[in-house]
Amino acid sequence: MATGKTSVVTPERFASGLTYQEFCAQINVNKDRFDQYYESAKIAKEDAELIKKAMGRPGGPAKMLALAEDWCPDVYRGLPVVARLAEATGLELRVFPRDKHLDIMEEFLNQGQFQSIPTVVFYTKDHRYIGHFIERPAFANTDRAAIDAQVRKEMPGADDQAIRAEVRTRTTARYPLWQQETVKEMREIMATKLGGA
Repeated sequence: MATGKTSVVTPERFASGLTYQEFCAQINVNKDRFDQYYESAKIAKEDAELIKKAMGRPGGPAKMLALAEDWCPDVYRGLPVVARLAEATGLELRVFPRDKHLDIMEEFLNQGQFQSIPTVVFYTKDHRYIGHFIERPAFANTDRAAIDAQVRKEMPGADDQAIRAEVRTRTTARYPLWQQETVKEMREIMATKLGGA
């Protein structure tokens, strides 16, 4: 988020966002995938307890804003775990379709230039910015690169379409682990701001 600027996300704007259920009710594609990854998303008891502890501290997290679109694999894998996190901790979640809220996206561009989603922004109860998470955990990027390298080694001479299909199959199998890493990174974002949680 750009420092020194007034955010377009006022408390009133935040409150106007969709609940996770409302977001899912209006999506056009991948409903089955949202359902699948909502079922696979698990919040460890210790993660929930640490976040609740952080929520109880002065300046602790209370709200999450998510920018999302239904066609994006990172969203249909990542947003359900954000919803589960909200349910497990009591964090208030509001979802905004990115393409209808580009002014919000502009505040949280990946590397200052990419409209990456999901983007999840954490706020205090009185709506002060804490930090934000973009797209997928770092572990997923490393994991995907290793899978890609392994597939290319195992399938010499295969065309790009075959390689992409095999990489997709293997990475999809790793989504539950990536969801766990998402929670870990989000917990670290909140803990860092509070000096450890």
